[in-house]
Amino acid sequence: MTQGMNLSTLVLVAMAVGIGFGSVLHDFFPTVIVPLDRYLLTPAGTAFLRLIQFVVVPIVFSSLILGLTRIQNAAQVGRYAVKLILSYCITSGIAVALGLVMAIVVQPGVGVSSSSTVQINTISEQQSLIDWLVSLIPTNPIEALSTGNLLQVIFSSALIGVAIQLVGEKASSFVRFVESCYVISEKVLSIVLYVAPIGVFALVSSVIATEGLQLIVKLFAYVFSLLISSAIMVLFYILVLALLRAKPIKLLQSLIPALSLAFGTASSNAALPIVLKDVQEVYGLREDIASFAIPLGTALKRDGSAILQGFNAVFIAQMFGIPLTPSLLLAIVLSTFLVSFSTPGVPGAGIIMMTTVLTASGLPVEGVAIVAGVDRLTDGFKTVMNIISNVANAVILSVWESAPEPQQNVKEALE
Repeated sequence: MTQGMNLSTLVLVAMAVGIGFGSVLHDFFPTVIVPLDRYLLTPAGTAFLRLIQFVVVPIVFSSLILGLTRIQNAAQVGRYAVKLILSYCITSGIAVALGLVMAIVVQPGVGVSSSSTVQINTISEQQSLIDWLVSLIPTNPIEALSTGNLLQVIFSSALIGVAIQLVGEKASSFVRFVESCYVISEKVLSIVLYVAPIGVFALVSSVIATEGLQLIVKLFAYVFSLLISSAIMVLFYILVLALLRAKPIKLLQSLIPALSLAFGTASSNAALPIVLKDVQEVYGLREDIASFAIPLGTALKRDGSAILQGFNAVFIAQMFGIPLTPSLLLAIVLSTFLVSFSTPGVPGAGIIMMTTVLTASGLPVEGVAIVAGVDRLTDGFKTVMNIISNVANAVILSVWESAPEPQQNVKEALE
């Protein structure tokens, strides 16, 4: 615990220093920003993210297989998956509604100019929903591991884990090999985390130096509304976990190191190994559920993205003076709900996925430019929300699994 707190403290200090350093560069030394960012800050931040990504795939792959080998049978795996997806759908629907209601009430887009000098480097063409679902099935599990496609890695791990259960004792040597991979990956992670403050400092400094804090001032209502929406969603999870007697405060305390890293890197994938470790060792979440639900939720469960996409769509409609008709709101809700499950856990992915929501809703894609810069600054809060929602749903599953069956309650009452 002390080591975790030390890490989170160092990361928070690095963020504060990075904000100050970036602000000084932006306001007083604008001529050195481009070379300093190109040759020092961006390479250092990117190198740190690559180091974290280096251990994400082996940890997810090995932990999910080990978790599945501890589950009693394939039917139990299916039960976990069904309960998680049901929980995801309900809570993601609440997050989408929250983002839309907040944007409609506050109206942050009214009076905001649609002209902007912020440019979007690339807006890639998005897959259709059917193509995305089909793409979850890898044609080569080795390729899925080598390319770091987290959803395909999870699918491969789940299939291998179920097969191991069916094979039984004959797979014991492979299970021992996977367990060795997991232990080695954890040790590599502990080494990489020594440079976390440097990486976070570089990432934050780069954003502030190039974009400046003035952008937040110009879009204060936008940024503030997003933060309030995320805070309300966190309070919702605290209330639910409190009603379930799942110790929400202890859960949040156990996540402090991971949330600090997530805020600094704006990547839920980067924080995944620490989340997986602390939620078991510090909070005490069941190992079989943690190793199954946390990686799955990292790939699918993104309440921060759900809030952001719906909020941004309404914001852009207001900015361009487009009436919010029932058909438009329905299109925004449906597209936001689906896109929230397919947003990659990497920095800046929300802006790219936002074009899908705007296109599906018939809204002008050009509106992305006005929020592209400020998204870099709010990405950390969105990532923190994604992680909290993921872990909270895993805890809900744990409580759900621990609850006695209705028939057992009746029998106990009669006795």
